[in-house]
Amino acid sequence: MRPDTTSPADPSPDHLRAAAMALPALALSAVLLYFGTGLHPVPWLTWLAPLPVLLLAPRVPAVLAAVTALVAWSIGGLNLWTLSRDRLEMPLPAALLTLLLPAALAALAVLLFRALVRQGRPILAATAVPAVWVSAEYLVATLTPNGAVWNLAFTQSDVLPVIQLAALTGGWGITFLLMGLPAALAASDRRRWRVGVGALVLVALVIGLGAVRLGLAHPHGPERTVALLASRQQGDWAPLDTPRGRERLDDMLARLRALPPGTDVAVLPEGGSVATSATLPLFTGPLAALARDRHMDIVAGVIVTDADHNAAMVFPATGGEPSTYLKQHMVPGLEPYTPGDQLLLLPGAGVAICKDLDFPELAREYRRRGAELMYLPAWDFDLDGWQHARTAVIRGVENGFWIVRSAADGNLTVSDPYGRVLAETGTTGRALTTLTATVRTGGTSTFFTYGGDWFAWLCLALTVLLSVTVRRGLGSGAAQEVAPISFLS
Repeated sequence: MRPDTTSPADPSPDHLRAAAMALPALALSAVLLYFGTGLHPVPWLTWLAPLPVLLLAPRVPAVLAAVTALVAWSIGGLNLWTLSRDRLEMPLPAALLTLLLPAALAALAVLLFRALVRQGRPILAATAVPAVWVSAEYLVATLTPNGAVWNLAFTQSDVLPVIQLAALTGGWGITFLLMGLPAALAASDRRRWRVGVGALVLVALVIGLGAVRLGLAHPHGPERTVALLASRQQGDWAPLDTPRGRERLDDMLARLRALPPGTDVAVLPEGGSVATSATLPLFTGPLAALARDRHMDIVAGVIVTDADHNAAMVFPATGGEPSTYLKQHMVPGLEPYTPGDQLLLLPGAGVAICKDLDFPELAREYRRRGAELMYLPAWDFDLDGWQHARTAVIRGVENGFWIVRSAADGNLTVSDPYGRVLAETGTTGRALTTLTATVRTGGTSTFFTYGGDWFAWLCLALTVLLSVTVRRGLGSGAAQEVAPISFLS
């Protein structure tokens, strides 16, 4: 490609040709991103989404490549706009920030990719895009209150052989593959075809080993029958000392009593009851008695307003005093509660609440302390019921434990340590929906539980090294001719 010598305002043939190439690439990536990510992603589209923009990048001026990526990712990110504005009630500036930050990251990754391709370094270019993306996901997950909820790994949660990689690398490795394959294909040409072929072989190897892992997976440990109960709570949130609050509690107790004999554990949703310190006995007394009478552990969410607590209380089948877990990670702007800082471990199981499992470190700590099964009262935002449940499923694969997640305004989900969803249904109305399933209580060991975020740290180091490499290459003036894209020209 010839150097840029014309003014940006000059509609020269080169600029017109570049714009003609950019528009279809922008539109195609935007559509693929919109349907390949978000709340109901089509898994195979996620792999293709970055490809049109990456194919374009080395063949047009840097500014145009960056703008194309920025606009494509901004349009694709609109699949979360209703959730951000209507459900999470984000102020407009915050919602715009969540839309534009990933787009800006995409633009930076594309510029780094472009520079490395033009310097004749296709392997480094193919590595740069996924390394940058994983680094950003990791920093967001560890430095912000959002956690890893937008980690791209969840888009593949129904592609079981792929998500087995999480047991080794965490979700970070899945993101690396999703961004790395299109980057490798875009960096390939007739002279450098081995880059794309190598990436395809790597993906095939991951899928093959994942399939082998699934084939060898056999649930073990004593069986336990679990019941999940949840309803649509939005707009139906009433304190226990009101008629509607008492009606909700009576309905909950009636549904618990109607559970099949032999039910070992019942899990109710986050915020299923609202109490003060004075009215809390109206909640704890009947549940403790019912747990004792039915010989059934009960895990129930309750908001204690005057104590600023979002809690999950565990009423043991043996009839002892209930244990309390306080939610550690709140939804920014919506939960004005005091976070807890302690885990709650039962024999072989752990208890957390909803957003807590958006944070990989908390899940790892539970597994390191012996939890092989997680009870999760949750409260979603209706639109994100499937997506947020799959975030918890990925945590289960990362650490080799079962997930029993009962979500108001979302999905009731039971999954095994390999990400296989054994039972699932959505809440349908104000009456409690009930789901029962049989789980095994044995987990499985994973490297990620003890190795931690080693892969994310590797990507951070790669990002720094590649940035230095690009800067040195620019300083030396190294650049190569890149052929135009025939089907876009």
